[in-house]
Amino acid sequence: MSAPAIQTLAMPPRRVVRAYAVEAKYESLRMLRAPSFAGPFLLLPAALYLLFAVLLFGPEIAKDPRSALFMYTGFSVLGVMGPGLFGFGISVATEREQGLLKLKRALPMPQAAVLLARMLMSMLFVAIVMASMSAVSPFGGLHLSASQLIAFSLVNVAGAAPFCAMGFFVGSLVSAKAAPAFVNIVYLPMIYLSAILFPLPKSMQWIAVLSPAFHLDQLGLAAMGVASYGSPAVHVIVLAGVTVVFAFFAVRRLARVG
Repeated sequence: MSAPAIQTLAMPPRRVVRAYAVEAKYESLRMLRAPSFAGPFLLLPAALYLLFAVLLFGPEIAKDPRSALFMYTGFSVLGVMGPGLFGFGISVATEREQGLLKLKRALPMPQAAVLLARMLMSMLFVAIVMASMSAVSPFGGLHLSASQLIAFSLVNVAGAAPFCAMGFFVGSLVSAKAAPAFVNIVYLPMIYLSAILFPLPKSMQWIAVLSPAFHLDQLGLAAMGVASYGSPAVHVIVLAGVTVVFAFFAVRRLARVG
């Protein structure tokens, strides 16, 4: 006698959407309620911009609109990098080490919900950062239109994806204790070698082109209709490539180690 067939019922689309939304909601609330995470990443970019562009170098920057724009875009991209790199890198490493990722895979929920929730959390943080940066932009001598600010903000929100993928890859490789150190090894050199906060010497400018932060910065300038380096299409291809490559290797790594 043949064994009875096991009927698999697909989750209705409405419940699938709700599962993604609920996971994203609670992941965002979890990070917003963590002062050590939310405080630095939400407040630091605007605070640093006000410190350098207003308090320290305000008179000089007021005479050079290009410098004001350079500082504004640089600190904005700085605010994009942190939530994805640290949110994914440390959380994935911790949950992988504690076995929570295995538990979540066993739950009756979409497999991609955990990753999408973290990405949406990072994008929410970036949206808050961009709102604060837009609010303080006039204090640095910038005169940007609403359409420019919106276009720049949308580019940066979408630009969180490659940094999420990079953090995801780091979290899939290292232990929970080592994750903060390894994320900083990626984060800090990228700040200084991507030419987003200060120009690099001519002999080192080629290094900046290797950084996704540089390409996001230039894409943001292009979105505002300001002169930028390179083609916007190339910047999009590089950022998309970084996202796909690092996400692929992270998923492959987690599939092996569980």
